[in-house]
Amino acid sequence: MESNAVLLESKSSPINLLNEMHQLRLLGHLCDVTFSVEYQGVRAEFVAHKAVLAATSKFFKEVFLNEKGMDGPRTNVFLNEVQVADFASFLEFVYTARVEVEEDRVQRMLEIAEKLKCLDLSETCFQLKKQMLESVLLELQNFSESQNSEEESATQPSVLLESKAAAVAGADQADCPLDPPDSPADRPSSGASPEVPATKSKEKM
Repeated sequence: MESNAVLLESKSSPINLLNEMHQLRLLGHLCDVTFSVEYQGVRAEFVAHKAVLAATSKFFKEVFLNEKGMDGPRTNVFLNEVQVADFASFLEFVYTARVEVEEDRVQRMLEIAEKLKCLDLSETCFQLKKQMLESVLLELQNFSESQNSEEESATQPSVLLESKAAAVAGADQADCPLDPPDSPADRPSSGASPEVPATKSKEKM
């Protein structure tokens, strides 16, 4: 009787693998590629592993698969269109899947990700830029709403005063009702208006 197959899967193995490769790179162990990065007079060298770079960057995958193998045990790659700090951040992201950069460098990291065809870094930068844009839009919306509420609160007192004045005038009229026009109090004591005799003459006719 055959037994059922079971799955042995480690959740921590990918993280442990990245951490171990990162430590090997920092110590310079088993590294087989050296990057010479120079930009506007600033130059630095970095060592790394071809397999890691080829697995995360289509650009380096093409470079390493097409090399002649004439450079000896370690390949030298020269980069002059990438800033030193940006390439250091790129390597840290490749080996750890995370890196901390300033907000104004996010666009540059997106550009280097597109140059080196690193899809994971490109997607991460794109998502972060989207969140930053949404945050700015939310702040602007909150600011405009607060401005509108301030303007409304500034106009409310005059409206209240007008309504109060109207209420007071209405109360005065209610307290002092006008006498009906036909009452004797409204008729002048001498010299009646010209309209009154005319109406009486019509009634007689």
